[in-house]
Parts: sequence; structure tokens; C-alpha cells
Amino acid sequence: MQEARYYTRKGPEILCELCPQGCRLMEDQTGICGVRRAEEGKLVTLNYALCGAMNVDPIEKKPLYHFYPGWEILSLGTTGCNLHCSFCQNWTLARGEREQGTETITPEELLGILKSRPMREQLGIAYTYNEPTIWYEFVLETSRLMVENGYKNVLVTNGLINERPLEELLPFIQAMNIDVKAFSEGFYLRHCKGRGFKEILRTVEQALPRCHVELTYLIVTTLNDSPEEIGNFVNWVASLDKEIPVHFSRYFPNYHMDLPPTPLETMRQAWETAREKLSYVYMGNVMDMERSATYCPSCRQLLISRRGYRVKNNGLEGKNCKKCGNTIRLTGHIYGEGGE
Repeated sequence: MQEARYYTRKGPEILCELCPQGCRLMEDQTGICGVRRAEEGKLVTLNYALCGAMNVDPIEKKPLYHFYPGWEILSLGTTGCNLHCSFCQNWTLARGEREQGTETITPEELLGILKSRPMREQLGIAYTYNEPTIWYEFVLETSRLMVENGYKNVLVTNGLINERPLEELLPFIQAMNIDVKAFSEGFYLRHCKGRGFKEILRTVEQALPRCHVELTYLIVTTLNDSPEEIGNFVNWVASLDKEIPVHFSRYFPNYHMDLPPTPLETMRQAWETAREKLSYVYMGNVMDMERSATYCPSCRQLLISRRGYRVKNNGLEGKNCKKCGNTIRLTGHIYGEGGE
């Protein structure tokens, strides 16, 4: 536990300024995230250096398809979240008790773990599993140390963070997967118990010129799957940059939601709609090699095929299509093809 960043005092209240939820806390009250608390006139963070999960994952699992394909990354998370999604896939961490199943770890210990791993696993660290921005102080300190030692940092986030703290963090982040859960404020209020939809879109726009960005849209049966809403999402992405990789992920019943899994036809329709305007579109949580592959936006040549999390270079020479020479959006290189 240590003093948190980004808060102000207003009389007896502590105003948390980390995210758009804007929690106003009296003494001994805890914010929506469950891990930022008012104590003795200060805002303290309860989860600093508390690790709830750690694994080595394929980078494709984040999902990131255009950031060092084929590499593996040390992935870790803590507990808590500033949204309360009724369909949460990681609710045991997001809504878990702070001390349950957690271990203390320091940034220096994480650096030592990375240095001891095989080369393929030395890409860096992904802050994931729960919402990493509410682990802000630890992520900021750790990501700075990783960059100083030549490693990469990845945020897998819901994007619900205010502009100033994100601006401080971005110099140390090399890639983000931002989860745009729907394209309406009402969905966030009803099904995620949170506000800040417009701020999440601002996070995407703020991050785009600063690091590699990919987007995920979880299609939830009957709630955010209408052609109109998906079309609005696609149009917004295209207005920013048609080459942003987009992942449509299939919903399965979990936590408090028991709607049936997203129909495969709905997934395919979303993929087809997005492909009309976006260069790189993928289907997740579905075994579909065609819709998980990367194609050249210019000539439609197969460039990278994927079977699960295994990748194969089918048509790339460096970052260019072998057939037409078109340069594709790719940060880094496919493992084994860059001198490692």
C-alpha cells in the first residue's frame, strides 16, 4: 500500500482523478475499482506490487497480431477493475478479494525473470488479465524500468483512463490493445456499470500517434451486435486510420450474463462489414483460419496464417508483400526473422 497518484482533496472528500469514473471518497471509502481508498486524508493504492496472475503468453493472445508476431511475452495482472461488466471473462481477478491469491513482486524481480527466460520469451511485459490502468503506480514504475533495459511494454486495457495520467504513461508503452466494448454510452451504463464512453474513444485517439494500437470489440448477443452499431464502430475506426487492426471477439456466457454465445453468422457478418473499410480485420474465440489470417490490403495475397496462436509467414519479405511490394502495418518482426 502506498500513496496514489492523481487525486485532489476538496474539504473532507478525496477526488480520484485517475479515470473518468471520478470517485469522490470520504475517509475509509474505496473507489469503484476496489483498490484505491481514502485513508488519513490521502488516496492510497491497495494493490501496488500485488500480482494476482503471471504467465508467459503468445503475443497473439493479447490479442496483438501486428506487434512482433510469434513472440511470447511475460503477462501479469493484479485485482480490481474500474468497470463492472456483467459478462466479464476475468471476473475472479477483476472482482476478487485483494489479498486472495496474490503475491508481492517488485519491478526489479520482474526484470530478473525476463533476463532468465529463453530469447523468444524476452519481448517484455504485458499488463493484462484485469484492468492495468488501476495498477497505475506499479505499471508506471515497472514499464519505465523495462524500457531502460531494452524491453517492450504492452497494455491490454478497457481504455478508461484520464488524459493526464495516460500522457505520463505513454512514453513507456510500445503497444496497446484497447477493448471498445460497444459503440454507445447506454451499453456502458447498463452492462458495464461505468461512464466514460467518449473518454475511451479519446484514449484510442490519444494513443494512436504514440504507440502501436489494436482494437477489440466483443460482440455480445443482442446487446451490441446490430449492423448499425457495428457499422458505426467501423466507420469511426476508418475515420481515424483504416489500418488499425480490429479483432471481433465472440462472447460466451460468464459471470452474471447467461445470454447464448454469439452466433457464428453474426461474427462473419461483422467481419465482412469491417473488411469493406478496414485493412486488417480478425475473428477471435473462433477456429477460423481464413478470418484469423493477415492479407495484403492491396492485392489480397495471404501474408501471415494463424492456427491457434501459431503463426507462419506465407508472403512477407520484411514488412512488404512479396507479390505486390505493398508495405503492411507491422511493428517489429516475426520471431526468428529478425536476427534472434
